[in-house]
Order: sequence, then C-alpha cells, then structure tokens
Amino acid sequence: MVKKCRDLGVRPGGFYRPGYQDGAKLRLQMMCLGLNWDPQTRKYEKQHPLDGSEPPGIPHEFCGLAERAIQDSQSLIKANTGVDNVENILPRMSPNICIVNFYTTSGRLGLHQVHRDRDESRESLSKGLPVVSFSLGDSAEFLYGDQRNVDAAQRIVLESGDVLIFGGNSRHIFHGVSSIIPNTAPNSLLEETNLLPGRLNLTIRQF
Repeated sequence: MVKKCRDLGVRPGGFYRPGYQDGAKLRLQMMCLGLNWDPQTRKYEKQHPLDGSEPPGIPHEFCGLAERAIQDSQSLIKANTGVDNVENILPRMSPNICIVNFYTTSGRLGLHQVHRDRDESRESLSKGLPVVSFSLGDSAEFLYGDQRNVDAAQRIVLESGDVLIFGGNSRHIFHGVSSIIPNTAPNSLLEETNLLPGRLNLTIRQF
C-alpha cells in the first residue's frame, strides 16, 4: 500500500494540501482515488483542484482488502451475536472512492461527520454503507462520538496495520485525529518502504 500510494502520489492528481477560501489549510496531505473530494464544497468531483487532472483509479488490491475486511467483520459479528443477516448491521459495499491522507507528526484532523446531502450519495449514507480505514506508519489518537465535542469524544489509538470500519448505525459518527504519536511505526515497515515519519491513512468507501 505504501509503495503504491507513493507511486500514485507523485503523478497528476496526486498528493496536495487541501484548504479553504479563507486561506486555512488542512494539516495533512491528501490524494483522492476514483473521485476527488473538495473540503471547501464538501462534494465529490471528477477533477483535481490543482492540475485539473482526472483522479487516479483505485488499485484493485485496495478494493479487495476493503471487501475482505468487511467479510471478516461480518463473520465476527455473526459469531458474537448469533444473528443470521449481518447485512442489517454491517452491509457490504462496492468500493469506488479512496481518500488517502498523509499526516506528518504534527498532523491533525478535527472532529467531523459525513453530511447527508453533500458527501457520499444519499443512497450510500441511508443504507449505512461502511467506510474501511487502513492505518500505516506512526500510531494516531483517533476520536469518535455522537456529537462534535472533543472533550466528550471517545479516544482510541490506531496502530500501523489496524483496520477500522464504521458503517450501519455508526456511519454518521463524528470522528477525527487529535495527534500522531512519533516514532511508533514498525521498523520493518520503515526499512521496506522508507515511509516518512507520520501516518498514512486510506479510507475506502462507495459513493
């Protein structure tokens, strides 16, 4: 994943630092695959905001990993709850969007949630189709909750290799990244990929 993202990231439609009309910038580098997400308009578009290029497609292996993660989670839900139709709890999806964010050790992302009328399609959100998130590199403190309140949010540490899925009733939770924990990436990953200090995060979803 790291090597593939690096290869795509230096091509047209690759990594850039998104921002807003008032000049504020997000504290991360972003690359969108499939469709480009504009944080200013909160809409998906077919052109990169800087070079006008069409966003790269999602590598097939990324989609396969996301689909496998959902299948494994469904099996775990069934084993723990005994329900027959796990689709009602965690539905499947057909991935066609991947947002790749790279956070340096000073990177952050404030609490936010998907908007029913501006982010993914209404059908996708109404069905609770999941987001599958892959973390690589340094660990991150991840926040989540049912309101936009940092003090009230739950906190977990996502380590390199962790997969986080939120779908079904959890699809609209507020979530964000409060901090990156330096020097926590596995040495084996750094030696094999030469990943820069920080966290690489891929969130895969269906529009």
